[in-house]
Amino acid sequence: MNTGDTAWLLISTALVLLMVPGLALFYGGLVRPKNVLSTYMHSFLAMGLITLQWVAFGYSLAFGPDQGGVIGGLSFAFLRGVGLEPRPGMTVPHLLFMAYQMMFAIITPALISGAFAERLKFSAYVLFTLLWATFIYDPLAHWLWADGGWLQKLGALDFAGGIVVHVSSGFSALVFALVLGKRLGYPRERILPHNLTMVLLGAGLLWFGWFGFNGGSALAASGVAVLALVNSQLAAAMGGMVWLVVDLARYGKASALGFASGFIAGLATVTPASGFVGPMGALAIGAAAGLACYGAVMLKGRLGYDDTLDAFGVHGIGGAVGSILLGVFALRVWNPAGADGLLAGNASFLGKQLLAVAAGIGYAVVGTFVLLKLVNALVGLRVDAEKEHEGLDIHLHGEEGYNMGVGVSSQGRAELFAEAEAGAEAKLVKQPAPIA
Repeated sequence: MNTGDTAWLLISTALVLLMVPGLALFYGGLVRPKNVLSTYMHSFLAMGLITLQWVAFGYSLAFGPDQGGVIGGLSFAFLRGVGLEPRPGMTVPHLLFMAYQMMFAIITPALISGAFAERLKFSAYVLFTLLWATFIYDPLAHWLWADGGWLQKLGALDFAGGIVVHVSSGFSALVFALVLGKRLGYPRERILPHNLTMVLLGAGLLWFGWFGFNGGSALAASGVAVLALVNSQLAAAMGGMVWLVVDLARYGKASALGFASGFIAGLATVTPASGFVGPMGALAIGAAAGLACYGAVMLKGRLGYDDTLDAFGVHGIGGAVGSILLGVFALRVWNPAGADGLLAGNASFLGKQLLAVAAGIGYAVVGTFVLLKLVNALVGLRVDAEKEHEGLDIHLHGEEGYNMGVGVSSQGRAELFAEAEAGAEAKLVKQPAPIA
C-alpha cells in the first residue's frame, strides 16, 4: 500500500461526492421555484439509496470476479472480502477503491434526473434509480472497468466514465424524456431558470469536483493523475469559451448559463480521454464539445422533445463524442497503459471505441425503455396535471424551497387569495414595528 496514492484517492473520493450537491445546485437553479426541492432530492436521495445498493450488491456486480465478461457476480456482496489490503495491481486499500467507485455510481443516475425534472413521481424516481443502477450501470462498469469485462478485453478504453457515466446517463435521459412526455405548457410557455446564481455556483462545484473525478481515476498520485487534471482544465476552458463565442455570434450576448453549459460539456467530453491524450488533444476535444453539445441542445428545440435540463445534449452527446475522439487523439507516450489512436496510425483502436460507444448506447436505450415500462406498470411515472401545475415540492415533499409569506403557510396564503378574489378583505397578521 502506498500512502501518497491512498491520500490522493481519499481526497478524490470526497471531491466526487461534492459533485452531487453541486449537481443539485446546478439543476435546482434551472427549474421553477415550485420544483426546486424535488429537483434537489433527485441528487441527494441518490447519495443514500445508491450507497446502500452499492454496499449490498452493486459493487460486487460491477467489480466482483468476472462471470462471462458481462457481470461480476456476488462474491463481494455486503463487502465480504473487501478490506484494507489492496486489490491485486493496486496500491490503495480495497475498501477505498470501493468507496471511490461508489461516488461514480451515485452521481450517474442523478445526471438522468435532468430529463424528467418537474413532472416525475417520487416513488417512480426511487424505484427507477434502484433498478437502473443495478441493471444498467453495474454491468456497463464491469464491461469497461473490471478485469474480464468484454469491452476491456476487446481493448476499448474509458478513463473516467465517458461511456460508463455520460453515455449511459445521457442516452437514458433521452429515452426518459420521450417516454414521459413534455411538461405542461412546453414549449408554448417560456419556462426560464429561476436562479442563475445558484446554477453558476453548482457548475463551479462540478468543475472543482471533476479534478477528483478524472484525476482520481489514475488511482495513484502519479503523472497520469497530473495529465488527467490538466486535460480536464484545458477542455473545460475551451468548451466554455467556444460556447460563449457561439452565443455571441448568434445573439450578441455573453450568456452566463451558456458559458457554464460549455465548460461542463468540455469536462464531460474529455472524461474518457483525460488520462490517455496530450494537452493539445484535450484542447481539441474541448472545442469539439462546445460545438457538438451546443448543436445537440439547439436540436432539442427543433425536434420538440422535453429533455428539461439538457442531460442528453450535454452528457450523452459529450460522452459519445469524447469516447470517439479518444480513438483519434490517444497517444501511448502520455500513458503506456493506453493506446495509440488514429492520428498515430492506429485506425483499429478507433474502431474499438466506436463499437464500445454503440454497445453503451444500445444497452442504455433498450434497458432504460424496459425499466420505464416496468416502473410505469408498478407505480406509474408521472404526477397528475394538478400536482404538476401547483408544484412538486409541496405535493411530494410537503415543503417549499422558498417561503416568501410572512408568518403565513401555503394553505393560509391560498385562503387569503381566495378571499381577495371573492372581494373579501384579506386578514393579514400585523407585524411588530422595528426597534429603532
